[in-house]
Amino acid sequence: MTGLPLLLLLWFLPPTSEKRTQTRCVLTTSLQILEDYYRPGDLIIGGNLPLATIVLSSNSLRFHKDPFQHLLPILIRPKKYQQFLALVFAVTEVNKDVVLLPNITLGFHIYDNHQIERKNSLISLSLLSTRGRMVPGYVCDNQGTLLSVIGGLSSKSSRQMASIFSIFKVPQLGVGFEFSQGERTVYPSFLRINPKEFPQYVGLVQLLLYFQWNWVGLLAPESDDGEHFISSLMPMLKEGEICLAFAEKLRLDFLVYTKLKFLHIFKTWSKAEVIVLFGDSSSITNILAVMNVHEQWTKTSFCKVWVLTSHWKVSMMGSQDLLKDINPFHGALHFRDHTGDISEFSHFVLSLDPLNPQEDIFLPQWWERVFECKFYKPDEIVPHQPKACTGKENVQNLPTYVFEIGMTGESYNIYNAIYALAHALHTMYGSGPQPALTRFGKRISKVRSWQILYYLRTVLFNNSAGDEISLSENALGSAHFDLLNWVFLLNKSFVPIKVGKIDPRASSGKDFTINPDAIVWATKKKPFARCGMKRCQAGEKRRVPEGKPVCCYQCDTCPEGTISNQTDAAHCEPCPEDQYPNKDNNQCIAKKIHFLTYQETLGYNLVFLALFLSMITSAILIIFYKHHDTPIVKANNRDLTYILLVSLLLCFLCSFLFIGQPGKFTCFFRQSAFAILFSLAVSSVLAKTVMVVLAFMATKPGNRTSKLLGKPLTNSIVLACPLVQALLCATWLGTSPPFPNVDFHSLFGEIILECNEGSALMFYTVLAYLGFLALVSFTMAFLARKLPDSFNEAKFITFSMLVFCSVWITFLPTYMSTKGKSMVAVEIFSILTSGAALLACIFFPKCYIILLRPSLNCRENITRNKNI
Repeated sequence: MTGLPLLLLLWFLPPTSEKRTQTRCVLTTSLQILEDYYRPGDLIIGGNLPLATIVLSSNSLRFHKDPFQHLLPILIRPKKYQQFLALVFAVTEVNKDVVLLPNITLGFHIYDNHQIERKNSLISLSLLSTRGRMVPGYVCDNQGTLLSVIGGLSSKSSRQMASIFSIFKVPQLGVGFEFSQGERTVYPSFLRINPKEFPQYVGLVQLLLYFQWNWVGLLAPESDDGEHFISSLMPMLKEGEICLAFAEKLRLDFLVYTKLKFLHIFKTWSKAEVIVLFGDSSSITNILAVMNVHEQWTKTSFCKVWVLTSHWKVSMMGSQDLLKDINPFHGALHFRDHTGDISEFSHFVLSLDPLNPQEDIFLPQWWERVFECKFYKPDEIVPHQPKACTGKENVQNLPTYVFEIGMTGESYNIYNAIYALAHALHTMYGSGPQPALTRFGKRISKVRSWQILYYLRTVLFNNSAGDEISLSENALGSAHFDLLNWVFLLNKSFVPIKVGKIDPRASSGKDFTINPDAIVWATKKKPFARCGMKRCQAGEKRRVPEGKPVCCYQCDTCPEGTISNQTDAAHCEPCPEDQYPNKDNNQCIAKKIHFLTYQETLGYNLVFLALFLSMITSAILIIFYKHHDTPIVKANNRDLTYILLVSLLLCFLCSFLFIGQPGKFTCFFRQSAFAILFSLAVSSVLAKTVMVVLAFMATKPGNRTSKLLGKPLTNSIVLACPLVQALLCATWLGTSPPFPNVDFHSLFGEIILECNEGSALMFYTVLAYLGFLALVSFTMAFLARKLPDSFNEAKFITFSMLVFCSVWITFLPTYMSTKGKSMVAVEIFSILTSGAALLACIFFPKCYIILLRPSLNCRENITRNKNI
């Protein structure tokens, strides 16, 4: 790239001969750049801007001579002139500011490059030379120093100009993509004035996600810029799960396309309802031409929603051409460089006078173009068409598609670039003595362009519109974009309506804003733009069939226990432990608290039964106490009877520990209390059984078992058996005690508040020991059931223990197969029924005799042998 300016310079040198007849070089080739706008000043700002386009027809390309050596027809792009005006306006405003740059006057030198690459290079060399002479880097007159250049308003032209200005270290303020690290080394003097691309791409993806479009097309020119755009955007689309129906690169010269190629393009473009379009005005002109071919062949238009990047500018040739060409973009969404409110610019534009252009050679040409008139010479005959320009035409009456009074995005960037230069100069002059600026203690009046590079890279200021401006690589202050909606009206005009914006400095969630109600759609309604037939609703999740893109999914109902509360959910989420899904699987509902309460029917009935049995037990205890001297009470061992009745009473009452919300105290003691009390009751029954057997054996002659009868034996049984159970419970409570637990999963839709038994082994060991005592009692009573007493208590004990064992054998499988309050109710019922069996079978016959048949309550009747 560094050889390009040298080659261009050699192009202007005369041919040499073997004889040297001259002592110095003479430039024989004149500069073929005739149109410029120059205003002198202490420091000159160069401008290389596009206003017109040269029309190269087949008649002009004969290759017999340089086509640029004669005048060629040009077509002015009216909107591009605002860029010229923005530069002039900004320089004028800076010169009026006596605080910003006192005693310094800025001038400018502006060229129209006609959007031709060769002219870009010639203009660049011209700006580096004395005006009218092509000797880059040398100044042969007293014209001002070239401070910087505004130009390269496309990525390609930026690189082209940067390859020249970087050699001379002249700051170039232009637009383009972000250079790589290697390119920044090659082009050290290039500084971007357009917003960074990344926030725009983020906003584009946010726009697609906002409207839930996941199946879009992508069009870009077949160029380095197009390749950069596609390679930068595609990873972001993939991250947002947005699929591409197609990604086409179109050649800039569409005339080379065959009919088969056109048919392929038509078929490809029809795959998506929303198409993202990247390219400058030239490339999109070719895209519009493709659409015109489609309309001619098929007699139908492309009714699509186009999303346009900021690189595309409305700068067509004229009103009729514009409406004819870009009408397919009705309803398009266009990202445009943000524009601040510079109200003084409108007054400046309205003050333009083509009759007194003040050396602005472009103003009369532009005036003729936009008002479709012509400035005639005084002695020239005025024909019927075109009409004569009066200079009094009102710029304010021009349609917006021809020219905008307000500053556009490109012009706003140029305006900010001029002020960035001014602020950099202000900082440089106000930063104190610098080695490059002083000599022998005096300030050098001549400023070199390379000196301002550092200050340009660090400049930071707020412009008159309040926007923060910075040219540093990491700055996002000026990276704003407006989102416009193109609306074509019935009067054959169009209005760009602002419907949103991108502001990277805003907080998350507010960096992209949009007003969807203000958008006018070409399709009359928001396009669907999705691969699937329908969107997955809440309660469903996406499933991508094998071999399909991620966007072409099907919808499946969420599995049991999970929900999705948004559309197009990638997967279903389980509810929190304290919640459960509703029937539509789109919402989590709080689970009900589940435990046995006193207020519910089951709890109320169990409480009533426990109290009833407790009252009966208390009544029997009172009856036995009042009749403690009667033979039937004495015959049944009063002490054992009282112990048994009290233990049964406490067993009935301990069932209250199982009702209500489980707590630390109730969980810790309830199973142990139940086990020890029941062990005491069963031990009392066992002692009574043993006493009955031994008493019968003692009546036989020669039997010595009478020595065993008495309180020592019964006390040993009653104390030893519960003591073993107490030791087991102590071990249980000391090693792995029960504790309150919350069970979220056993019952659907409910949270079980329960007591976790801690060690299941110890729990079942305690039950097994209790069963062992009951089995021994039952065996002893069963063996003594046929003793010959008229009142044989062993029969009643046998039946009571039979019921007791039946209850607890049934309890085990039932207890293990239930959860929650049902499990607690089973245990309470087992306690009450087994205790009631002991109470009824052992004491009801005795109470019957005591209360209803007192005549049988005598010693003779009790000791009478049936066989006698």
